[in-house]
Amino acid sequence: MYADIAVCLPLARTFIYKLTTPVETGCRVVVPFRKRDVEGFVVGFRKDAPPDIEVHEIGSVLDAIPLLRPDVFNLCRWVADYYTTPIGEVLKAALPPGISAKHVEGLQHSPPRREGVDAPSKAKAQTGWREARVRQGEASIEDRQDISAELTTPARQLLLSCRATPPLRGGELVMTPDQTKALSTINSTPGFRPILLHGVTGSGKTEIYMQAVEHFLAAGKTSLILVPEIGLTPQLTDQFARRFPKQIAILHSSLTRRQRIDEWLRIYRGEVPIVIGTRSAVFAPLGNLALIVVDEEHETSYKQEEVPRYHARDTAVMRAKLAGAAVVLGSATPSMESFHNAASQKYDYVMLTTRVDEIVNMREEYAAEGKQVVLSRRLLEAINARLDHGEQTMILLNRRGYATFLLCRHCGFTFQCNSCSVAMTYHRSIEKLLCHYCGLARRPPARCPECDSEYIHYVGEGTERLEAELKCRFPDARVGRIDRDAMRHMRDYERVLGGFRAGDIDILAGTQMIAKGHDFPRVTLVGVVGADAPLALPDFRAAERTFQLLTQVAGRSGRGGRPGEVVIQSYFPDHYTFQLAVTQRFEDFYARESRYRKAMFYPPFTALAGIMVTDRDRGRAADTAREIGEYLDSLRSNAMRILGPAPAPLERIKRMHRQQLLIKSSSRASLHHLLGRLRQYIEDRKFGSTRVFIDVDPVSLL
Repeated sequence: MYADIAVCLPLARTFIYKLTTPVETGCRVVVPFRKRDVEGFVVGFRKDAPPDIEVHEIGSVLDAIPLLRPDVFNLCRWVADYYTTPIGEVLKAALPPGISAKHVEGLQHSPPRREGVDAPSKAKAQTGWREARVRQGEASIEDRQDISAELTTPARQLLLSCRATPPLRGGELVMTPDQTKALSTINSTPGFRPILLHGVTGSGKTEIYMQAVEHFLAAGKTSLILVPEIGLTPQLTDQFARRFPKQIAILHSSLTRRQRIDEWLRIYRGEVPIVIGTRSAVFAPLGNLALIVVDEEHETSYKQEEVPRYHARDTAVMRAKLAGAAVVLGSATPSMESFHNAASQKYDYVMLTTRVDEIVNMREEYAAEGKQVVLSRRLLEAINARLDHGEQTMILLNRRGYATFLLCRHCGFTFQCNSCSVAMTYHRSIEKLLCHYCGLARRPPARCPECDSEYIHYVGEGTERLEAELKCRFPDARVGRIDRDAMRHMRDYERVLGGFRAGDIDILAGTQMIAKGHDFPRVTLVGVVGADAPLALPDFRAAERTFQLLTQVAGRSGRGGRPGEVVIQSYFPDHYTFQLAVTQRFEDFYARESRYRKAMFYPPFTALAGIMVTDRDRGRAADTAREIGEYLDSLRSNAMRILGPAPAPLERIKRMHRQQLLIKSSSRASLHHLLGRLRQYIEDRKFGSTRVFIDVDPVSLL
């Protein structure tokens, strides 16, 4: 008897090994491979091996039972096939890093409770009335500490962090008609059902998620909640922990390796019916799965950019299909792809209904002030009014640092990174120029290295300069900043957000980290600085991302019952992206953007794949890209368009030169057939130091 083994290496094909001991599909094994031992997964069996190949025996079996549930195993097969990515790498990514045979010894004698029914009832029995009081918002801190003693870290920390809230009327939140309709759509029909939940920020999507989870929990079913970034996890988990104490596991990359394994084992054993996590949680070993929620489904962070490349949103839809579960894609600004699927009736569509904001023309501001300014007069007036009324303000500028780049006014020289084809950003707090792609740092020169001029000018603004400007303009205000430079650790992020929520900070400035998923009742003003910048990027999704970011950050204003205001600063206020964002007209934006996408043969109306060729030597990268382009040209059908090869917009990153090709196809089946042949060609051809990456459904073309 022989087994097909997918080794955990960037190789698409499987390899045949002889069985020496019984093993099941999905189990991990160690096999000899090219003069070393490597880990792999059993993906199939065969009675005979081809006579013309040398077959080795499997070295050892790591798992007595498969750690991947059948639906997760089949999901991994789909990911490998759809994204043209090695199956062994996908299977490895579906398990927590570092899990070993020792961790699963107990599982081999007590298989997981696949029905997922016992955990909720046992949780109620163990904590009794105290748990009910926590759910109603009545429990004291002492009660929560007693309950927390029965929880594992990090679930214990999440419960203890819950804030006391007044009990809801009648024990339940009174839902709006829109919410009731949405919940009915989710709960009404069992089985696979994709639903796009299009709700403006503050419309109560989280409450719908929780009531849907409660509905399926009562039937003994499990639920998976995906969030795009770790920064969103504490707040959403906080709400779920109050509603479902002791019934939640969390999965994200900021957990320690030990914590991730512990949480994964709790899920596998059926001890918790609810999982909340980021991208990789789509592979969580939940049994009896009835509901998957993808919150903020439009977020690009759901796409993994390293091997194995996959999009967690689309993978979640497939997992729901394999499990016969409902899948809810929630967003105030749905992606073009999801809205197109709803418009073509592939997805059910539910709308939660609403406001008009203001755009400041920065060209008029320049004419009035005689110079470029960071903050317009209108925005300064609005901030001042909030301070007078004891209200809070959020200011978004989606660029880090103090100045965007350094420019010699005499000869025009700009200071570029030596390893990447990008300008270095000046950070005044550390007095250094930084490359935001490779991390290279250098001290800013006093004179131009090209012409020796002393006229060095700091151009543009980032969040560091915005913070300094706010402190200068409003010296009595308490100003906080959130960006990757200021937030070195998760505790820094939580400290600033906690201070803002408690009212200890008057003005919060930051990058897009402040735009997502936060609920601050005292915020009545949101300002957007540098709103035009994303539109300049050479990416067909630039307008979509700008619209999404503006709409998301606008939703932070006026969430506590007080009227909110949004002020957007732009040099191109007539651009349709801004005009439609301030009036919240998503359908009009979708229609306008769709005309452009159709004309230019871009998703969601075509299938798209990107081929990236990288090498330290520019010539080798270009030669390989040219060879691949010729190979693709020899295979393409009339349904396809191939662009390139050409240097990528960011031609060099971390000393690697980058050449790019794009494949557009009106037939997804034809595209995948072509990519399968390309993958085999790359493996057979062996390009040496040159690396070739295939990215199906790319979210960025930079």
